[in-house]
Amino acid sequence: MNTVVTSKEDILKTSRELIQQKGLPAINIRSVAAACGVSVGSIYNYFDSKAALVSAVVESVWREIFYCSKDSAVFWNTQDCITWMYARMQYGCTQYPGFFTLHSLSFMQEDKSDGKQKMQQTWQHILDGLCLVLKQDARIRADAFTEQFTDERFADVLFSLMLSAFLRQDYDPAAVLEIVRRTLY
Repeated sequence: MNTVVTSKEDILKTSRELIQQKGLPAINIRSVAAACGVSVGSIYNYFDSKAALVSAVVESVWREIFYCSKDSAVFWNTQDCITWMYARMQYGCTQYPGFFTLHSLSFMQEDKSDGKQKMQQTWQHILDGLCLVLKQDARIRADAFTEQFTDERFADVLFSLMLSAFLRQDYDPAAVLEIVRRTLY
């Protein structure tokens, strides 16, 4: 058995593969060590507990699902961004069956505060991205937002609809795009 792990990213990559094959519950120190072909101690060099490992793996799955280069045109147009996000959700469910539901439910327990915090950070990052797109989209009417109906509130509504789509596994953005068209343009 190899006792040296090349990198933390190798562990995360192997862990993502385990999730694809066996689901999120398959992630633990021993199973990841076995899949990496290293000792359990090698995994502990990078992660001090199962919770830390699972949290990092979940974060890396979210990053893979919603990866987009910074210079992408998708962040300049609200409709394109929403379409891209729904496509990425569909990709995530195809690559990681049951991940969204299991991940959300597993981190709602009180003893998983680090995982819950990572999930909330990821969701906040997505929400911040929606706000950025709304601010940069030149097609949005100048009077679309008010003091009460801000771009942040609208992004929150859009994100709530997307979270609902996660749980329903409904990746058709048509209704959300219609809301955007009627509200903003």
